[in-house]
Amino acid sequence: MKKIIILLLTLTTLFFSCNSTKTISNTGDSSELKELLTIMQGQYSSEAHSKRDTTYFNISLRMVPIWKNKGHYLYVEQAMFTKQEKPYRVRIYKVSQRGNEFVSEIYTLKNEKEWIGKWKTPEAFEKLSETDIELKQGCEVILKRIGKNKFSGATGNKTCPSELRGASYASSIVTVTKNEILSWDQGFDKNDKQVWGAEKGGYQFVKY
Repeated sequence: MKKIIILLLTLTTLFFSCNSTKTISNTGDSSELKELLTIMQGQYSSEAHSKRDTTYFNISLRMVPIWKNKGHYLYVEQAMFTKQEKPYRVRIYKVSQRGNEFVSEIYTLKNEKEWIGKWKTPEAFEKLSETDIELKQGCEVILKRIGKNKFSGATGNKTCPSELRGASYASSIVTVTKNEILSWDQGFDKNDKQVWGAEKGGYQFVKY
């Protein structure tokens, strides 16, 4: 009887050990993190959304992996589709995993004009130093995996400061799927009145 119990305990230990590590790759990244990084990167536009609802603009969104030997970073440009040479948002996202959550930290570039259009040649960012970017404290987006190729999350409650158009703070609600990103960015003043951003809901960006 003791031998049977010991055998069962051994098999149980082996089973849970295998299952607890089955999502970890040889690089130390979980399969879920690799999944998120894969579906985030690419070129998107909100053209279809703008045609369904003319209160939304046709916006171009590009997310390209850079600094492959330093971690998981994405160079991001967002622009009116007809003015892609003049993006209104230039950022770097650092994507990491903390337990069951996935964190997308937001960085600004000190000389962002020098990097506009460099998504075409990601290797150019090897010349960019970590001292040339600045973390937007409190503006990170915390995501959770809610299904295969589907992650959803938001910024913290009033944690992301913003001075754009009289705002006091900004918020972002994001859902990432295999071929689409739903992103709702809004700015609010000190009285919690919205002063910029879409009012009905997020922009629907479709990968192309």
